[in-house]
Amino acid sequence: MSPLRHILCRSLTLIAVPSLFVISASAAETEPNTLHPAAEKVETAIQGPVARVNGSDISAAELKRARKVLQASQPGAQISADEQKELDRRVVDQLISAELLYQSGQKLGIKDLDKQVDDKIAQAKGRFASEADFAKAIHDLDMSEKDLREYTRRDFIITNFVTATIIPKVTVSEEESKKFYDQNLDKFHQDEKVRASHILCGIDTKASAEEKKKAREKAEKLRKELANGADFATLAKENSSCPSSKQGGDLGFFGKGQMVPPFEQAAFALKPGEISDVVETQFGYHIIKQTERTKAETVPFSAVRSKIEDYLKNQKVNAAVGDFLADARKTAKIEILLK
Repeated sequence: MSPLRHILCRSLTLIAVPSLFVISASAAETEPNTLHPAAEKVETAIQGPVARVNGSDISAAELKRARKVLQASQPGAQISADEQKELDRRVVDQLISAELLYQSGQKLGIKDLDKQVDDKIAQAKGRFASEADFAKAIHDLDMSEKDLREYTRRDFIITNFVTATIIPKVTVSEEESKKFYDQNLDKFHQDEKVRASHILCGIDTKASAEEKKKAREKAEKLRKELANGADFATLAKENSSCPSSKQGGDLGFFGKGQMVPPFEQAAFALKPGEISDVVETQFGYHIIKQTERTKAETVPFSAVRSKIEDYLKNQKVNAAVGDFLADARKTAKIEILLK
């Protein structure tokens, strides 16, 4: 599977520091949502501004772009006309919230904003295989590069506002973190894991008996070489048909239930440094070496304290952003124009 390449678009969600939309650079790899005929009429009927915030319009184009991003995150979903209308209402509400944050953020200055936007656009382009792919991804959202620059600029302004005015007021004490830890010990339980490397003499699912025999004989031969002192990583790089061969066969840590049963049973039965006999699975014939083992345990508070603090702080910032928006809506002139 080819890695997804992404570009950043406008935020719709009410989260701590508004995250930017992410879309795939390979539109052809994503199956779009399927609209019922009635929903398609809803899609084409929207024209003009869908809302107005303190005199600033939120256009139908913004709503439609947001739809496309949401559709990309839910490939193949069937959406009825009523569901589409409800989704549109929620999206417009989030666009209004983003606009309120943006308008507040405009009152603050940002040093070298244009340069930061240039750098972000360049970074986005760098995630694509070519300029053409980048242009296609923008086009698929009915955007131009100028539109993308404006959306990126707005997101910098929103993020700067939240970072400068809301986040500094939020703190998390050690007592709060410890209380969360004590009340959620199950979340910090770590099952027993092993780290293993393997050499795979792979076979096709339709392999003949003779082909299977040859693969097993090769695995047995390699096992004898290991018993005579051959280096495991070297043999893996030279002989294994698994992509892990590039790392000397290293598969990293894994727990029970993550590998096929015969492989798992053999790996967990070993001790660190031990090498298994030839193990057969549907993928072929494996020689497994266990390299490390971790016991089942509850991770100590000291090891997760910083992560807990980050989590709790994000929760508080989310709430603070929500409170700010609730107050902002009381004095803002907001018109919902979506029919």
